[in-house]
Amino acid sequence: MRLAPQASPGTDAEALATLLQTRQTILPRRLGEPGPEGAELHALLSAAGHAPDHGRLLPWRLVLVPQQARPALGEAFAQALCERDPAANSEELARARDKAQRAPLLMLVVVDETGGDPDIPAAERVLSAGCAVQNLLLMATALGYGSALTSGKALASAPLRAMFALRDGERALCFVSVGTVLSRKDARERPLPAQYVSTLAAGQARTP
Repeated sequence: MRLAPQASPGTDAEALATLLQTRQTILPRRLGEPGPEGAELHALLSAAGHAPDHGRLLPWRLVLVPQQARPALGEAFAQALCERDPAANSEELARARDKAQRAPLLMLVVVDETGGDPDIPAAERVLSAGCAVQNLLLMATALGYGSALTSGKALASAPLRAMFALRDGERALCFVSVGTVLSRKDARERPLPAQYVSTLAAGQARTP
């Protein structure tokens, strides 16, 4: 069997840099059909599994929301709005329901902050989930799709927790939307390393 030639480290780094620079948040309302299916969907979901995971807890999970479940999710969004604002009008409730219908691929990211090894803090579990999500977003970009993360107060609501059967210690972290880009804004300017990197001075490195 003839093996494909291996890419050089420089080529790999350039490809990764291009992928990172290309990734852009595309709001769910700007994402349409088609979305990833079959092998593409498998590749996208598998990418999440390569996230760092201290203790091999797998402290996060992804819940796909198929089209047939979108109306129920919309109702959960509307109920959550009513919990926060009993005076919400019909237009506001309709907008809340509509959020469930955007983007062909929609999934909820759930993190378990307490299960398994109690010595692994919640922050590490959330960080693992964040890495999984970034892997997923980068794979979506590599496949030519747009993607976005969305959150909001509804994530902590009783209707949404009940719909997704969240257990004690589990938290709905965010929704991930993926689809074909219908329109996009200009890419935003990214911060430079000098804006977020510092070096610990020798005089600061003191132990108690």
